[in-house]
Amino acid sequence: MAKGARLVVIDPRKTDLAAIADEQEDGVWLRLRPGTNIPLLNAILHVIIEEGLEDKKFIQERTEGFDALKEQCRDYSPERMAQLTDVAPELIRKAARLYASSENSMILYGLGVTEHKGGTAGVMALANLVLATGHVGRPHNGINPLRGQNNVQGACDMGTLPYIFPGYLSTDDSEARERFARAWGVKALPEGRGLMEPQMYDAALKGNFKALYCVGYDPVQTQSDISRVQRAFHAMEFVVVQDMFLTETAKLAHVVLPSTCFYEKEGTFTSGERRVRKVNKVINPKRRLKADWEIICLISQAMGYPMIYTNPVQIMTEIAKLTPSYGGISYQDIGQTGQVWPCPEPGHAGTPLLHTEKFPGGKANFVPVSYIVPEEEADKDYPLVFVTGRRLEHYNNGSMTRRCQGFDQIAPYELLEVHPSDASALGIQDGQRVRVESRRGSIKAVATVTKRSRPGTVFMTFHFQDNLTNLLTSPGMDNKTLTPEYKVCAVRIRT
Repeated sequence: MAKGARLVVIDPRKTDLAAIADEQEDGVWLRLRPGTNIPLLNAILHVIIEEGLEDKKFIQERTEGFDALKEQCRDYSPERMAQLTDVAPELIRKAARLYASSENSMILYGLGVTEHKGGTAGVMALANLVLATGHVGRPHNGINPLRGQNNVQGACDMGTLPYIFPGYLSTDDSEARERFARAWGVKALPEGRGLMEPQMYDAALKGNFKALYCVGYDPVQTQSDISRVQRAFHAMEFVVVQDMFLTETAKLAHVVLPSTCFYEKEGTFTSGERRVRKVNKVINPKRRLKADWEIICLISQAMGYPMIYTNPVQIMTEIAKLTPSYGGISYQDIGQTGQVWPCPEPGHAGTPLLHTEKFPGGKANFVPVSYIVPEEEADKDYPLVFVTGRRLEHYNNGSMTRRCQGFDQIAPYELLEVHPSDASALGIQDGQRVRVESRRGSIKAVATVTKRSRPGTVFMTFHFQDNLTNLLTSPGMDNKTLTPEYKVCAVRIRT
């Protein structure tokens, strides 16, 4: 921004970034109603097509399906969508012109897009904008997800999703199954999909899912609708938690395996730009604690499978051997700046920029997407829309940052952000302790009266163990990924 970048920020809450966009002469802040991402993005695309701002050459040479998208977008005029999104038509048009007419435009999106019932469709709507304007395959362009935690990219690359092997090779691919079976010294590997996390809880509550091994994750605090998650944990016969601290999930475990933090071990992280970087040990762990990979190897051996590695170098060597996109990445040669996959063979420079000449399937397909209504919306019984998120001072479940005295002095407890108009109507004073209720549970919090939240909307984080915010959140999930709908549910406040 300091060098002249113009901002378009889409957010129902006045974050620091939204405030900058709002103050820019050429910037724009679109303060939409929570849950209306898709109508707003389709309205921006409507303007781009209506005003002839699309990249016709790019569309013709590198895409398919534009005519169907164009036809669908006729119904998404800014004037019509303003009634649904609460965003003024002139602001929608301004945003469309800024994005489409700039030589270089980049989209950065976070959990405010994906944590909705229509999260996947929202990402597709963003991709339609990128393809329609040709803002891809060139430096300073493209669409980039901002991951919720470090190494989410690396975990996915290594096959932690229940339907892929490392390198995104499908478990239904017989050649991939044979390849990994040979490498791992087993006769065969199972085909088909495993269970997604919410499906595990469903199965546990039905008595069909008996045990869980949870590594570095605290779903009893961070999952949505956690009263249901708690019931699922109690229904399981054996729960193992491997973590640095006694989290809310670890408190329900039958066995807790203490592990090290990243300062105390070696390995790699892979960032959202696909950059693999080395993590070097800074200090030795106390009490002879072991790194995660060492614990997993020991458990495997105790269960009868000889998973024998002596250091991270051996593990990365196997990754490069079995994962085509990591084929040229060497632990010893990662260096200070890291290596970016695809890096298919030794000596390859890596691929910082994707889709420069073609897409993986040749041409990219436009996908028309329609508005997907949230699981629940405000009504007479629960008249406020509840949104969750994070604050700068704390990270995720707070198990680390809440132990930092400096951070905890800045943000020592949970706050419920309430707009002044709602506070006045409900008789709420700044600093007053109130009770927030949804159809699933209730919690207490300290109200802060602020214009950061829009009228009719309240906001909280999930950083604090003594305020389990996700007792309130919606049971809704994305139709494809089963990502919980953290960003919209209906609540009421009692004083």
